[in-house]
Formats: sequence, C-alpha cells, structure tokens
Amino acid sequence: MVGFQTTLLDNIEMLITYFGILVFVFTINGSPIYNDINLDKFYDGIEDEFGEYFEGDMVLTPIQERDIFEATEGRNGLRNGAKRWPNRTVVYHIEEDNFGEDELKIIEEGMAEIANKSCIKFRPRKDKEHAVVFKSSANGCFSNVGFNNDDDEESEQVLNLGKGCFKHGTVVHEMLHTLGFYHMQSTYDRDDYIKIVWENIKEGTEHNFAKYNNDTVTDFGVPYDYGSVMHYPEKAFSKNGNKTIIPLQENAHIGQRNEMSESDVLKLNKMYCEQSEEGEIDVTHRNS
Repeated sequence: MVGFQTTLLDNIEMLITYFGILVFVFTINGSPIYNDINLDKFYDGIEDEFGEYFEGDMVLTPIQERDIFEATEGRNGLRNGAKRWPNRTVVYHIEEDNFGEDELKIIEEGMAEIANKSCIKFRPRKDKEHAVVFKSSANGCFSNVGFNNDDDEESEQVLNLGKGCFKHGTVVHEMLHTLGFYHMQSTYDRDDYIKIVWENIKEGTEHNFAKYNNDTVTDFGVPYDYGSVMHYPEKAFSKNGNKTIIPLQENAHIGQRNEMSESDVLKLNKMYCEQSEEGEIDVTHRNS
C-alpha cells in the first residue's frame, strides 16, 4: 500500500512538472515579445509629432513640397546634396528663455547622441549666420527638413519643441529631420514590410501616408527598419483608436522613441560621412 501511494505521488509530481513545462513553452512561443510592454507609455509624447505640418512634423520648402507631391513612391533620406549641412556641421541657436534646465539638458543629450555616433558636429551660431533655431513658441514638435538657406527663402530655420516633445528619442527624431531625414514608413518599398489600414486614418490626413519615389529621397542602401526612430507608431493619425499601420513581420514593433537604431546610425553616416574621391556624398541605391 505504501509503495502504491509513493508511485501515485511520483506520477502526480511528474504530471505537474510536465504541465508546468508546457505552460512555459507556450508562453515563450505563443505570445508576441512585446505583449508585456505598456504601449501607451511607450508612445507617450509621440502624439505631439502629429500636427498640421507635412506628415505631422515636417516643415517643407516650396521646392520640397513640389518634389514630394510629384512623387508616388520613394525612399527616405534626403537625396539633394545641397540640402545637407555644409562641412558636416549643424549651426544652431537655442532660445534659452523658451526652455527649462531639464529641457535644455535633453536637447544637449540629443545633439550628443548624434555627434557621438557620426561625423556630425554641432556648434552655436556666430553673429547672424544661418542656423537652426530651437524654440518652444508653438504647440507640437516640428522641424525643417535638411539645410535650408536658399536666397529666396527665410534665412532662419526652426526646430520647435513644445511641452510634450521632451522625450530623448522625440528630440533626436526632430534633429534627424533637420539633418535631412524623412519618415521610415514612406520609403518606396514599404508595402513589403507594412500594411497601411486606410479605413482607420483620420479624414484629411491620408496624404501623410504617401510613398516617395527614388528621384526625391534615398535610403542610401540601408534596408527597411521597423526599429527606426523615424518610423510612425502603429496608431498614427488614427480616427478610431485602431491601428493605421500593421507590420507584416510577426512580433515587429514600430514607433520607438528611445534612440537611433543601428540602421539610423548607418544611414546618417552614409549620408554625411562617406565621400567619393571628388568629395561628394557617395549615394548607393538598392534595386527597386
């Protein structure tokens, strides 16, 4: 009798152990990696990028507007070499009375990340030379795209950071616009990686999901990157709280605003730091 009870207990323990293993395996293999992430907290601050400007936060010149609206599908790094900042140096001016001490620190940390991961330098403006001016004079986060100092346009370009913009990755996102980056999800081959859910997009904002052609912007040969700090989140411009962008790759996560991804860093360095013998930026295209 004692032997029978011992065998029964052993079998029960084995079943419990086996069941526990099954639950563990199912949990690991059956759930998306980011299910435990608080997505509302993850996206906190990004909504201020979705303003009234082009794609929410991009201030385009008339020439850029023409090129973009003539484009039907494209890539996402500024192709026109004249729009890169000369000498790989961003000249800036901060309207310090617009910002608190903590906000100024976040701006400085954004510059530091870009400078530490590329050949880009930042220096304060001297006298009245052309510069990007950091302001908080309006709501939302927005920036010009690339270097804008054409004779027929304003000599000052603005990077506005409203009160809801002070997350490190959001500041870096706007600085990359200043350096010439467009949004990731507008690249020419995006339909191979994401699905746009048009019926969930707020009426009148559908143009923010256009694609660029390869005559407008380039990806510099860098593959599509779900993890780019330049990618829209999945509910950008949603009219009903449902997803407007669905990644086609299982468990892919989009819209992070923590820091530049490895692909962002690679693209920035290809854009500014790799030169041909003639001193021009070496632009390499993927086959489309």
